[in-house]
Parts: sequence; structure tokens; C-alpha cells
Amino acid sequence: MKERLDRQTIALRVAKEFEDGAVVNLGGGIPALAANYVPEGRTVVFHAENGVLGFGGVPASKEDEKPYYLGANGIPFSPLPGMSFFHHADSFAMIRGGHIDVTVLGALQVSEKGDLANWTFPERGIGNIGGAMDLAAGCNKVIVAMEHTTPKGQLKILKQCSYPLTASRCVKLIVTDIAVIQVAAEGLVLMETAPGWTADEVQALTEPGLQISPDLKEIEL
Repeated sequence: MKERLDRQTIALRVAKEFEDGAVVNLGGGIPALAANYVPEGRTVVFHAENGVLGFGGVPASKEDEKPYYLGANGIPFSPLPGMSFFHHADSFAMIRGGHIDVTVLGALQVSEKGDLANWTFPERGIGNIGGAMDLAAGCNKVIVAMEHTTPKGQLKILKQCSYPLTASRCVKLIVTDIAVIQVAAEGLVLMETAPGWTADEVQALTEPGLQISPDLKEIEL
């Protein structure tokens, strides 16, 4: 069995995409962990749908968690100087007005065109849309952070999503435990592979055909 990147390492790679001064919204799970890995020398302003701006990473211990410092993703965050709170309607106005530079979301499925399905499991009859549709449609850049396959080995990067869509043609970059894939006009482009993984091995776990970047490299952290 090939070794895959763990959740923290996926988040670390995602955080490299945050530019200095960017306003970033993080979904639950792996995306939320990216707040702990902002590259040194960069200032990133984190935003949450429930009405908070300018907070820090996930607390290091349970003792450091405060019940009133909780993002819309349900994950605690650390306070930072200048952090502000406001009505969630104003928070969604920021999203819908195009003022959030980047959102990082988990996914159940992503298509070769960048369609995103991340809000419901039809076979289970459960789901929770939260702010995902607004974020996927309103943010300038959508990054998906996820495991490449399900725990049962089912493919998650597909030619066409079989689950109900959150938004269509919105995903720009996919970061998984085995690869970094860019969603381009001409299709999916394999940019980076996890240590020890080949392009053919990534392709075997990806339904659409992958184009190989001429600059293909091992994931750098």
C-alpha cells in the first residue's frame, strides 16, 4: 500500500496557495486545518459565514478552546488582535459581493469540468448545505482539499458528478493526499504528485484522463 499524505500535510500544501493579504474562507475538516500553516511572512485574513473576520488557527489543545470562538465550520479558532464580529447577513454579503479571495472546501465529488458536489449523500438521505453554495459561486478562487478516494476506495474525481451539485465549473485547484491537480479549460492537469507516487498511479485513481504538466514535480512543503 502506497503511503499517502495525512490531513495535516494536505492542509499545509493548501496554505501555500494563500497570497499575502488574501481574505480566505475555510470549510470544515481538512480545509480548516490550513489556518495553522500560513507561510511565514504572509498575512491572511480568515473569514467565517457566521460573522467573524481576522481570526487565527485551530487551538493547540482543548484547554485553549473557547465556546464563543467557533467558526461556521464548527471548528474552534484562536483570537487575533483586530478580530471583528458582525451579523451573518453582512458576512454573506461579503461572499456574494465577491470580497472573499479564496475558499477552501471539502468535496464528495469533483468533475473534470470543476463541478463540485459536497453537500449531501443521496444514498444516506442526509446533507447540510451551510454556506457552501454561496462560497462556491461567490469566491474568486475555489480550492478543494480532500482525500483522493473514499475510505472504500471509490473514485471522487470523476468525468461527471453523480451526486447533486453544490455549484458547477467552480473548482480551480484540487489538493489531495496523492496529488495537486489544476482544473483548466482543456481539462485536468496533474501538477504535483505525493512522494513515491507516479503519474500513472494517480491516473489509476482518477476517472477523467489527466494531462501531465511539463513541470510535473513532487509535492513541495
